[in-house]
Amino acid sequence: MAKKLGNVTPISSAARSMGNWDLFATWVGANANNGTWYIGGVIAAAGMLTASSALILTGIVSYVLLGLASYMGYRTGLPAMALTRPAFGLRGSFIPSIINVVQFIGWAAANTFIAAISISVIFKDLLGWPAYGTPGGNRGLIVGILIMSLLHMASISLGERSVRMIERVGIVLVMLLVVWESVVVFQHASLSAIMAWRPAAHFKMSSGAAVDVLAAFNLAWVTAAADFSRFGKTKTAATTWSFLGANLGLFWFAFIGLTATIAAAITTGAYDPNASDPSTIATKLGLGILALLVIVITSTTANAVNLMAAGSAVTNMFHRLKLTPALWLVTVVATAVSFVPLFFATFLSAFTAFLDMIGMFLGPEIAVFLVDFFILSKRRYVAEDMTRVDGQYWYRGGFNLVAIVSWALGVAIYFGLRHVEFIASTVGATFVGMALTAVIYYCGMRMTRRNLN
Repeated sequence: MAKKLGNVTPISSAARSMGNWDLFATWVGANANNGTWYIGGVIAAAGMLTASSALILTGIVSYVLLGLASYMGYRTGLPAMALTRPAFGLRGSFIPSIINVVQFIGWAAANTFIAAISISVIFKDLLGWPAYGTPGGNRGLIVGILIMSLLHMASISLGERSVRMIERVGIVLVMLLVVWESVVVFQHASLSAIMAWRPAAHFKMSSGAAVDVLAAFNLAWVTAAADFSRFGKTKTAATTWSFLGANLGLFWFAFIGLTATIAAAITTGAYDPNASDPSTIATKLGLGILALLVIVITSTTANAVNLMAAGSAVTNMFHRLKLTPALWLVTVVATAVSFVPLFFATFLSAFTAFLDMIGMFLGPEIAVFLVDFFILSKRRYVAEDMTRVDGQYWYRGGFNLVAIVSWALGVAIYFGLRHVEFIASTVGATFVGMALTAVIYYCGMRMTRRNLN
């Protein structure tokens, strides 16, 4: 009997329960949240025209990749990190798994922190506590983080089923909030004034920098796509509706963050990217406690997806650990990490450092596993070999050195391109680096004469 490493069980067609609406709602809910609003506020530094152009183009490109990764999950029935085994090797897949655990815990923590700011403002209005950012304001923030952790525990209590229920309810509230906010934003500033607004020179962001910020944000979801699409009833639900949902959530909420931040800057006469979180902007625009409560709910819907992806990655590394205990574990860790921004000068400093880390590692990883599945393996993986020691995905000692070296070179290329002024200021380093990594990996695998089936 062949020796095995772990256990990978595909989701059968009969057990797949997510239709068009479920996957659409999952990805709208994943992007219609505090972090997306905050991203919109951050790229406001590029000006409305540049920021919106970068937002649309980056969203389409990123979520085409999400659609491809979703197809991988639908075709095989396997979770995202298990699908990195054929490219990186059975043990080599621990590298993208570690990256996924870190990044999705980080995203959950970031969303939790932003939602906790909203809770601190609610405490200020209801109890008279100091709001976050004022002397004594950390008390409300800390209580807010603990409240959010309890909401997250509830959202992942039943695994994939509770995530699906959270998204079905959350998407309705999200859409109502966004419509309301859209009306209020344009009551404070006209579209022509928003289009004409420019930040101070020391805040200005180039189009390339905006692309890299947005790409780091969007590509995170690509590495989790298969965790949900493997439950898809049809290919259209898994790919097309995931693509549409992700883009709708991104465009709508990021545009609200973008326009609301600029409207607030016009209204107050000052632009501060550190104050572009939804709670601060909602307060400046007079949206009230109800808006803050919905912001808290949207954080819960987004973090249900973040925690699901992190938990799935943990199970790829610790094969005996079931998904539900893994979800509890990553939720506890995410709660602890939510306190980290308190040790930075500003939340924006912590957030941008986190985005730099994501952009550096995720782009090359995605390039490697997409090339492996769609080009080298011609969309066919052998599920039995996903765990078989000495099988075709074992390589040497469980590691595919070509994939690992290609990934490492991709990280180095990203760093290098960030210092090439023309690229860094126009199209950004992320997608160029991904394309070069894809070529390196393809050529490296062809030169090693891998059996391409």
